[in-house]
Amino acid sequence: MVSMKQLRYFVEIAESGSFSTAAEKLFIAQSALSRQIKELESQLQTPLFERTARQSHLTPAGLAFLPRAKAILIDVDNASGLATSIGHGQSGTLRLGHASTVPLIGKLKGALELYLDEHAEVCVEVSNESSETQLSHLVNNRIDVGLLRLPVLHQPNDITLLPLFTEQVVVAVGATHPLSSRTRITLAELRDERFVSITHPKRGGLSYLTFELCARAGFSPKPAQVYSLKSTQPMLVQAGFGIALLPISSVHASSLHAIEILDEGCLSTVALAYRARDSALVAEFVAHFQRTFSAASR
Repeated sequence: MVSMKQLRYFVEIAESGSFSTAAEKLFIAQSALSRQIKELESQLQTPLFERTARQSHLTPAGLAFLPRAKAILIDVDNASGLATSIGHGQSGTLRLGHASTVPLIGKLKGALELYLDEHAEVCVEVSNESSETQLSHLVNNRIDVGLLRLPVLHQPNDITLLPLFTEQVVVAVGATHPLSSRTRITLAELRDERFVSITHPKRGGLSYLTFELCARAGFSPKPAQVYSLKSTQPMLVQAGFGIALLPISSVHASSLHAIEILDEGCLSTVALAYRARDSALVAEFVAHFQRTFSAASR
């Protein structure tokens, strides 16, 4: 069988024009080089070089063999480079899920752009999914990394959560809402307001946080007649169907009016979710975000 060594030796001789020059470039004895080429010619059952005292010329068979040998070497080098790149987490497609309440703006956008700048051979496929769906898809290998809001009420055993940053939760109202003139408010004052979000103590993320904060203030949030799980909440608030407790980043991404909440503990944490033992691609992505947000918190 023709070996990669023989192909490299053959190409080097063909490009150098002589066995002696090729032997010098390859740092091997000329006799060893000649022996490898003889073995190659024996396997191919045809001479590849016409040998003279000073130079070696390709035979017609050698001329035909040269471009194909070079193509094979290039393909092998490219395949080797790709395998190494993927093995080190420098290449491939990463499937990223994110909750609608975790918009890819501000800090997250900056971190993702920096990662892509440093990993030009990586593509990121983004999907919008609830926190619960992300965890399920991680377990079933449908996504590689999730961006969600804590708390997670049911964390699968092999899923790791990495908190990235915490931000303020505010009351979001539309421009024509009676509260739009307010800049600060207590949760107790929202007792009679209608919430366009579905709050439930058994749902994690922002839904659980909204329910918990209202319960702490002594009431259960009243649902509006028109409500949404997540993605259309800002639109419904803007349309005047009710209010919502939203992270400040979500409000900044819309044209809503934000009212600061005076109660303590109105904070929401964004976290990365990933399988504990995954590919180098995932490990490198997670490490990048961990480094970026650790540095930002200093």
